[in-house]
Amino acid sequence: MTDVHPEHAQLQADRIYLGWQYILLHPDPGPPPKRPSPAEEPPPAAAPDVAEQDLLRRERRQEDMLNQPVRIFRTFMLVLAVLILAAAIAGYLGWSFALAGLTATGGVAAICSYALVQGDRAVKYRVLEQQARGERQREERDKELFRAQEEHAQRYREWQDSKERHDRQLTWYAVAVPDEIDRIDVAGGTLPGWSALITLLGATRLYSGGHLTVLDLSEGAIAKDLIELARKGGDDPLVWVLPVDLPKLDLGATLKPEAFADVLAHVVSVSEEHRTTRDLSFDNAILERVLEVLGENATISQVTAALRALAQVGDPRDDLRFGLITATQLERIGTLFGRGVSDRVVIERAWALESQLRKLETLGTEAVRLPPARLRVVSMDRQAGVFGNRVLGTYVATALTHILRQSAASDRPWYHTIIVAGADKLRGDVLDRLMDACETSRTGLVLTYRSLTPTVRERLGRGHAAVAFMRLGNAEDARVASEHVGTEHRLELAQLTETISESLPGLDGGYTSTISQMDDDREARDESHADLAGDITESTEWGRTADKISEKERVLQRSREFLVEPHQLQQLPTTSVIVTDATAQGRRVRLADANPAILTFPKTTLGELEEVREAVLALDPKARDGDGEPPPNLGPPPPRLDWRKGRQ
Repeated sequence: MTDVHPEHAQLQADRIYLGWQYILLHPDPGPPPKRPSPAEEPPPAAAPDVAEQDLLRRERRQEDMLNQPVRIFRTFMLVLAVLILAAAIAGYLGWSFALAGLTATGGVAAICSYALVQGDRAVKYRVLEQQARGERQREERDKELFRAQEEHAQRYREWQDSKERHDRQLTWYAVAVPDEIDRIDVAGGTLPGWSALITLLGATRLYSGGHLTVLDLSEGAIAKDLIELARKGGDDPLVWVLPVDLPKLDLGATLKPEAFADVLAHVVSVSEEHRTTRDLSFDNAILERVLEVLGENATISQVTAALRALAQVGDPRDDLRFGLITATQLERIGTLFGRGVSDRVVIERAWALESQLRKLETLGTEAVRLPPARLRVVSMDRQAGVFGNRVLGTYVATALTHILRQSAASDRPWYHTIIVAGADKLRGDVLDRLMDACETSRTGLVLTYRSLTPTVRERLGRGHAAVAFMRLGNAEDARVASEHVGTEHRLELAQLTETISESLPGLDGGYTSTISQMDDDREARDESHADLAGDITESTEWGRTADKISEKERVLQRSREFLVEPHQLQQLPTTSVIVTDATAQGRRVRLADANPAILTFPKTTLGELEEVREAVLALDPKARDGDGEPPPNLGPPPPRLDWRKGRQ
């Protein structure tokens, strides 16, 4: 049997793991066949005599009833013979006539006696014949019982083989997509479900030697387990909690003025969904000219000071006194757009730009040199304003887009992976630019959407992307998802998935910033720790919950099938993911469980169902019909999981 324990498994860098699929290739054979038992018979010692006497008694009674007239007639003949003899002696009857009478009556009596003797012999013959028939029947029953026991032994051996295959078979197969996929769109889901999916996807990407950036717009701290898991494995993740850590966020500090102006223009448009590309171009032109006046490495505070001067808001002498702008710059700003009617349009837009960008004024003002880290998390503080978080999220996403556009394409797809949780909070054009930049730079991109808004529907699965659906609470969203997947698909859901989803508590707490603690002494970590399965059990709520479930429930459990219908999509367990992706053979639809704790189960394999099935059939063709022996060993165990693999 293949050694499938996670400690002996090896993740493949060219695959993106989204969960595990519960499949039983060998069905449960049920209870063992019942052993045949002989019919109940009397005890062997007393049985022959009692049966023989009873049979003889019945036959005697029947024969006596049949011979009763013969006995009476024989008795009559004997009595008649005595009377004739007495009459002859007394002289009443001649001896000649008496001899004839005695001869006749004696002959008849002899014939009757012979008939009675023959009847007794017939009785004994029937008894013997009945005994012989019973003996033959017993022998036949013994032969039938022997044949039945032989057949039962053969059926039991077959059942034992089937039971062994059933008990030893793999139950959880990896659900992955190739790294040729440019993007993964995740529609629907709850915060705990996103947490499970991101923990699994992030942990497998980090183990594969890659780098991961998480932009959490959900305000639900969904990457908290992933951060703890990375720390347990010896990494030191960088966590920014905005807007508190905004002064130490240097993202976009190295952008050229043209790119910086474009980023700021998109940030301003976050509250103006109706704004067109022409409006963005106008804002971009204003910002570019302002940045030309301010020069290289201009800060957001300088930009807002220049916009206040351009919009004639406040007293410019305050900005001069704080050194945000110089007198020369103030003079040049006053003559940027001339005078006249257009000046009023510029003033209005400059005022709008300043009111939006002032939320970013502290950006990078206290930037520090950060150590390299393979996991970076940028999140929005849930206690901050909703609009302010959208501004910050748009800035981070747009700045990342420009950094990717300026970067060379990676030699290895998905080496750097970006996860945007709550991507439906970004404008459609911001998402489009991020998708294009990731595709060009071969950066993996995962987008999660809480609801299927018109903006999301237009982009769901567009291009070379895989689509994953989680629980959809909205009926209209569930209908759209079922039409996208196809209602004809029948999927198998494991009972364990429902059990864990129901027992897991909701997310609580939030992120703890690591950026604000950079000046403190960093905690020493055990660099020798390299057991991903053990880390999942100890560091994640998923692992702790699954560890409480009995071994029998984790290995083999019941499942149920369902069709991809809207009401079923609204009732999916928390960690269930319906994954659809296109292959050369057509579109695949699979139901996965994104619970990362499944990696620790003894019957989990990192191979996909098709691979394992083909490997087993190649080594054991009988397994195609389910009559073969348990699959043989597929090779020596790969090396242990090592978090430090690929670290820089």
